[in-house]
Amino acid sequence: MYCIQVEVPQNICEIDDELKAIYHSKDTVCIWVFKTREERNRFMDETAGMLKSERENHYEKYFT
Repeated sequence: MYCIQVEVPQNICEIDDELKAIYHSKDTVCIWVFKTREERNRFMDETAGMLKSERENHYEKYFT
């Protein structure tokens, strides 16, 4: 396991983990938040293998 210490804003900590999808690269961590667990799971299935920018576009188009 790898742990990187950061100060995560409290409002993000308060969101149910099953409603969050997390992406990371060597210099970025993104947290997408969904209304339901089903939406989160659909996002994960639909964006498997996508680049960060493609995931961002997909989220904007289908989940906001």
